[in-house]
Amino acid sequence: MNKTQQQKVIISPIGKRDDELIELIGADIESVFGHKTETIPLLDSADFAFDPVRKQYHSTPILEKLAALAPSQAMKVLGMAEDDLFIPILTHVYGEAQLGGRACMVSTYRLKEGLSLSASGDAYQRRVVKEAIHELGHTFNLRHCRDSACIMHYCHTVEDVDRKTGQLCRYCKVLLEDELNIFSKS
Repeated sequence: MNKTQQQKVIISPIGKRDDELIELIGADIESVFGHKTETIPLLDSADFAFDPVRKQYHSTPILEKLAALAPSQAMKVLGMAEDDLFIPILTHVYGEAQLGGRACMVSTYRLKEGLSLSASGDAYQRRVVKEAIHELGHTFNLRHCRDSACIMHYCHTVEDVDRKTGQLCRYCKVLLEDELNIFSKS
């Protein structure tokens, strides 16, 4: 058995856990990246990353802690939080990833924006799944894509998230296959 068959993508809920959403994300991870997932809460909360001035959570220290706490079977770690995330140069982020690294995370906080109560469930779940796959793509060295339909396209708004598909474009798919081949040989 090679390295990629042994290791899993760990989904780590931070705070409240949504098993239905985790299951949807896990199915997409297996479909896009070809790896099984396991759910392991690595952090009880992200309070250590709270910025009282901004009233938001700085995502970079959370990523660092997730990477440090990752178990040995973790190929990658995807943190999931309800907290409003930021990086210093932006007002907010839907998620962040260590480019080519081990950890990424997604926040559900702003992904409910603009949804009516009747449409909120499915549309919200699609947004979260897209952003989780997007951030995980960064850990496999995928960068932002110019193709607005590609899941790796950078999104400024939730409308941008809604417009992109849940798929990689042909170019990003080739890049991912190359990364997965390199990883399986290491």
